[in-house]
Amino acid sequence: MIEELGQKWGFKNVYVRGNGFAKVDAANAAKKGKLVLVTAMTSNKSGVGKSTISIGLADAMNSLGAKTMLALREPSMGPVFGVKGGATGGGKSVILPENEINLHFTGDFHAIAQANNLLVSILDNHIFQGNELSVNTDKIYVKRCLDLNDRSLREISYKIGDKKVESGFVITAASEVMAITALSRTFKELKENLGNILVAENVKGEPIFARDLHAEDAMAILLREAFMPNLVSTMGGTPVLVHLGPFANIAHGCNSVVATLTALSHADFCVTEAGFGSDLGAEKFVDIKCRVLGRKPDAAVLVVTLKVVKEQGEGDILKGFENVKKHIKNCREVFGLKTVVALNKHSDDKKEEINLLKTLCEKEGIKAVICTAFTDGGAGCTALAEEVIKLAAEKKKNEEFVYELSDTLEKKIEKIATRVYGAKKVEYSSVAKQKLAVAEKFPNFYVCIAKTQFSFSDDKNLLGAPSNFVFHISDIEIRSGAKMIVPIAGKQLLMPGLAKRSNYLNMSINDKGQVSGIM
Repeated sequence: MIEELGQKWGFKNVYVRGNGFAKVDAANAAKKGKLVLVTAMTSNKSGVGKSTISIGLADAMNSLGAKTMLALREPSMGPVFGVKGGATGGGKSVILPENEINLHFTGDFHAIAQANNLLVSILDNHIFQGNELSVNTDKIYVKRCLDLNDRSLREISYKIGDKKVESGFVITAASEVMAITALSRTFKELKENLGNILVAENVKGEPIFARDLHAEDAMAILLREAFMPNLVSTMGGTPVLVHLGPFANIAHGCNSVVATLTALSHADFCVTEAGFGSDLGAEKFVDIKCRVLGRKPDAAVLVVTLKVVKEQGEGDILKGFENVKKHIKNCREVFGLKTVVALNKHSDDKKEEINLLKTLCEKEGIKAVICTAFTDGGAGCTALAEEVIKLAAEKKKNEEFVYELSDTLEKKIEKIATRVYGAKKVEYSSVAKQKLAVAEKFPNFYVCIAKTQFSFSDDKNLLGAPSNFVFHISDIEIRSGAKMIVPIAGKQLLMPGLAKRSNYLNMSINDKGQVSGIM
């Protein structure tokens, strides 16, 4: 039972919310644990296997006597019903109960969407009721959100009295309220950050914040339980805190700070992941989340999958390995992390090709371990676990951030684009240039670039490890409550759409309510 597991791992209060899952009290300070980050090479549509490897690794570490807890991101129903699918691992390396985690779970995403949309409705009502703050309806920055893929909601228009407002929806994971809830260390800090959300400008061009509308308490009330981490278990019995923060392509892509701190307080090791490749999730983990945590990972795992290497090289492993090399460089040199490569072996991978990948990694001076987490669970990650434990015990490398918080916004973006992505320069659209002037009023903020996960560049078709390319910023959004600026690269969208052949077509439910086909 989940209550017994929680008590065994030192949780005084386990608030059961369903069969196999519960809420637990959040910690805001890590007492002892070592932090292990799992990242990956550039993704394809079905992912690279970070969650599967993370789960197998944690199970393997526990089997070796290293007391380990997982802290993973909470799935969004957009990908669940779309192309990518769920986020509970696969094969014998899964977290349970899969269907509940992938769907409504404990209602965290619903609470975040409600809090976000409440803020927008409060603003709209303020304008309707006389507009005491002189809100300029052409300068409204907050948008509604929904935890589903729905392209028709990307742009909407509506009336407030006789005023026409142009706006839109973002998917819940990309909302500012999600970022705030995931990055706040205490509930008091959460409420303060909600009040700092920039909602609009007045007719004089002055900022209007959520606190000016007295919205923060009402929003925080909706988020009271959503702020608490969720406790589940792996198939192998390892405790897992699943809480918030997917989508590293359009958000910061990490689970909550409080879940990570809570895991570090209850275990000797916390294994966590950051979405998509090192250019997205890992960069944001290092430059955003680590600054909030006040510490860097003690070890990092870079997940590499043969199928994706071939795709990056258009069938050529050597050519595709250039992509892996760039991710290795990011982890070791740009972020300064002690790193091991996990070769995520599929059952149909040819032995000689996997061995070639291993050899190529070793030529780069990095340890590569073949992992079979999908087919063997924790037993398939024993060698990886041994290497991670060894790395975590070694003296830390010189820790690096990609940019300094004191850098100008343009300098921060330039450093990420050139150092992490490999671009030669950054170009801004006319819209982005206008937004720069507003964003520069908020110095010392993090940068959370929204770009395609399929390439280092802003062009999803530019594979491998491109260099000497121009990185295009098409728009900029301000998330003052989360203390971040979101530059939008190329054609990246914050509200995805369903594909022609989406996962919902594979799902079914019988007359007894039993669900199948959720991947």
